[in-house]
Amino acid sequence: MLKSPFAVVSLLILSWFVVALLLWPNINLLFETFFPAGEFSGRAVERILSSERAMRSLWNSLLLALALAVSTNVVGVFIVLVTKYFHIRGSRILWLGYATTLVYGGIVVAAAYRFIYGSDGIVTEALLQILPGMDPDWFQGFFAVLVVMTFATTTNHLLFLSSAIAKVDQQTIEAAKNMGAGDWTILRRVVLPTVKPMIFAITILSFLTGLGALSAPIVLGGRDFQTIAPMILSFASSPHSRDLAALMALVLGMATIAVLVFLTRMEAGGTYFSLSKVATPLDKQRISNPVANLAVHAGAYALFLIYIAPPVLIVLYSFVDSYSIETNAFAVANMSWENYQRVLTQPNALRPFLVSITYSALASAIVGVGLLVVVRILVKYRNGVSTTFEYLLHVPWLLPGAMIALGLILSFDTSSPLLFNNALSGTPVILLVAYVIIKIPFTLRLMKAAFASINHSLEEAAVLMGAGNWTIFRRILLPAVLPVAAAVFGLNFISLVDDYDTTVFLAHPLYQPLGPVIHQNTQSTTDLNARANTFVYTVLIMVISTAVMWLVYGRTTTQRRRRPRGQREAPSGSEHVPSVARLVHQPVPGAQATGYAPAAAAAPAGAEPRS
Repeated sequence: MLKSPFAVVSLLILSWFVVALLLWPNINLLFETFFPAGEFSGRAVERILSSERAMRSLWNSLLLALALAVSTNVVGVFIVLVTKYFHIRGSRILWLGYATTLVYGGIVVAAAYRFIYGSDGIVTEALLQILPGMDPDWFQGFFAVLVVMTFATTTNHLLFLSSAIAKVDQQTIEAAKNMGAGDWTILRRVVLPTVKPMIFAITILSFLTGLGALSAPIVLGGRDFQTIAPMILSFASSPHSRDLAALMALVLGMATIAVLVFLTRMEAGGTYFSLSKVATPLDKQRISNPVANLAVHAGAYALFLIYIAPPVLIVLYSFVDSYSIETNAFAVANMSWENYQRVLTQPNALRPFLVSITYSALASAIVGVGLLVVVRILVKYRNGVSTTFEYLLHVPWLLPGAMIALGLILSFDTSSPLLFNNALSGTPVILLVAYVIIKIPFTLRLMKAAFASINHSLEEAAVLMGAGNWTIFRRILLPAVLPVAAAVFGLNFISLVDDYDTTVFLAHPLYQPLGPVIHQNTQSTTDLNARANTFVYTVLIMVISTAVMWLVYGRTTTQRRRRPRGQREAPSGSEHVPSVARLVHQPVPGAQATGYAPAAAAAPAGAEPRS
């Protein structure tokens, strides 16, 4: 039972948020589709079934999702093996090349590949010099979309599968070698089965990414390959076809939920185990067969060139004049800071960048601070109500961004009592609301894990010493979860800066973020500076993303490397316990009289820290 007035108020605000912004827009989407005039109507279903274009987009989305689930795993598992499992020369340099997609993605990746391999791209023009009869639109359609999305989504393998590979037991591999197993047998029957749950989870993410793809199909799909999300965007632009957009969004949402349920049940039915109770750190394995070793090295560096080419060329071409960019005539003599000066000094060019930064920072801060309070309440008060709220906050994870955006548009295009007689559609606030909604599940999962890892005996000791809820939160809980909260803020910020999938539905005409602007620049044939501006935007995004990633991960790695020799490293998951202990070890007035040692209690309200 809630005793704190602050907790009661927070729960009331959470209840309003869940009902008004998570549940009602999606429920209203159902009514707008099947009950447009208050009575049931299947007109939207009939129109969709009779539309060859719409039905083809449904099939294309399914085809892309299935193909992406396979291709991403093939490439992703390979790059993890050559950087973390096999002994490959230059593996650290290879990892840096593969990790470039960590600092730029979405519409930016699609635009970069179009610049290199499109009909007027650098590679295409070079190939036309050799093969004059070649089709200049060779990099378009299903093949182009699949290639771009394959290389853009292997970040999940670098982040998660690399960690799983590092936990493979070296003793198990040695035992297999002693039994006469070869490199391929060990990889197939020992290593990959150990990390199978992680591969399965990444496969689900890849499938869902392909199912709701928007950026790559809209930039590279052409007329022959359009998926569900671009069709939803096309239908949503006209009031007369919004019912079709709503129905396709519902189909996409139901397909997403069905896939999640099916694959999750399949995963639960599997058996995954490790053969060793005490794991020995994994040593990189040398490939004994010289031919196989050469082939793996060649494949690793070929992929490295594919990964590194877009960011390197974008950085180089961002310094040359617009005419050289249009003619793909790069020359060192033409390099200057003119493009950067134009973007950073002209209001029209700088405005989209500032708008994206503002939206991303505000949304990341709101969802971060809000869930700090919410997760604290959900963890402290474990009951049916808190469990229900926790499940409801995961709703955005089950729905594609197009469905969330369309639900907000249709539900709040006029004044609504749920918003205190205000409207959202057509205002700059609606995009901020959507950003907050789509980042709730990810933030919730990580923040809950951070709170769950805190030593609860510290909080109990503080309660016994008379510390209030605010003091406990400020002096014990907040310092423990603040590093995770900062990391979540950084990751949310990076993912929202160049967002296109949600932004294109909801962006205000006067406050256009980078995503739609970059897409417009890739299609522009009249503005000579458009492509140059896109390159500058991309470089700025990569610089900011790299800085944020270093602040999130790099500083921790540097501190571990600088740890004095002989000093033991804290166990995994307890990196922040020492900082909490230092806060708790402060002198407490009257502690000796009560019989509690200062090391076991937090300072009560009003206690000053020792200088």
